[in-house]
Amino acid sequence: MRADRLVSLVLLLRQRGRLSAATLARELEVSTRTVLRDIEALSAAGVPVYAERGRLGGFALLPGFRTELTGLNHDEALALLVAGSRRGAQVFGLGSALASAVLKVVDALPEGHRDTAADAARRLLIDPDIDLLARSTVVEEVPDAVAGEVRRAVFAGHKLRIRYAAAGRPPKWRTVDPIGLVTVRGQGYLLAKRSGEDRTYRLDRVLAAEELDDPAQRPDRVDLDRAWQERSTRFRSGGDQIAVLVRLHPERRGALVKTALSVLAEEPEADGRLRLEVTFQDAEHAEWALWQLAGDAEALAPQWLRAALLNRAAVTARCYETAVPGPGPRPTA
Repeated sequence: MRADRLVSLVLLLRQRGRLSAATLARELEVSTRTVLRDIEALSAAGVPVYAERGRLGGFALLPGFRTELTGLNHDEALALLVAGSRRGAQVFGLGSALASAVLKVVDALPEGHRDTAADAARRLLIDPDIDLLARSTVVEEVPDAVAGEVRRAVFAGHKLRIRYAAAGRPPKWRTVDPIGLVTVRGQGYLLAKRSGEDRTYRLDRVLAAEELDDPAQRPDRVDLDRAWQERSTRFRSGGDQIAVLVRLHPERRGALVKTALSVLAEEPEADGRLRLEVTFQDAEHAEWALWQLAGDAEALAPQWLRAALLNRAAVTARCYETAVPGPGPRPTA
């Protein structure tokens, strides 16, 4: 751990020049006393770091102390700088490793590429925390200890013991053969086998994990993309699926199809609307999807879904029946 911190300290001084002990402590997430001890260790190891005293003083490296990686061109460097997904790194417990790796890549670039690649990377934003409507993009939090244990078992090819809380069930310990890790829209999954059967576990539901010494029973090679596609297909075709007949405004067809599992039938109506038969994973999924479409969609069948949507609308309407004190009429443009 200290060796990694010393490398990061040198890289910070290389890229930013003179930095105060307080700034270094903040960047490295340690105390200023630890920074001073690290500076002494670097000096003793022959790294040309020196102190500048005064109000604007700090620590710096002698000019010219730099190594370069000459094999990267500008576009290759830019690709490395923007390719690392913060969300994927957070899900798998690799956030600090990603930051350290990017720091090293920038430092190793030839002088001619360093500034231009870094400036170009600042003009590309990947996976921001909110969308244009200021809605937060949820990233499920996975404790570093759990993510690290799972990750080590996957890479080492060892069996993994996990305490898993399936939806609506109490947590339970189980031993699995890990195959790989997948992240989708900030949600992490562990692909594994249990008693020879394919299993998929959400990482945020893994409450504890322990890498075992026993080798995992799994293929030597794996196509994770294909494995994920196969599991997705099985998930969408299994369970107690619900078939729903919907009358829909044509402009909202894309929104409905995006949330439904499949479209079984479709035909236009005389008034220009569409009549579709679509499937959903379960009753909750069907009710939620149609509620999002408000008056642009009408569930024609089954009857229990119409009743559920009617009840939801009635409850919402009752909330607004009584006027409450507040601002006057909505201003017009």
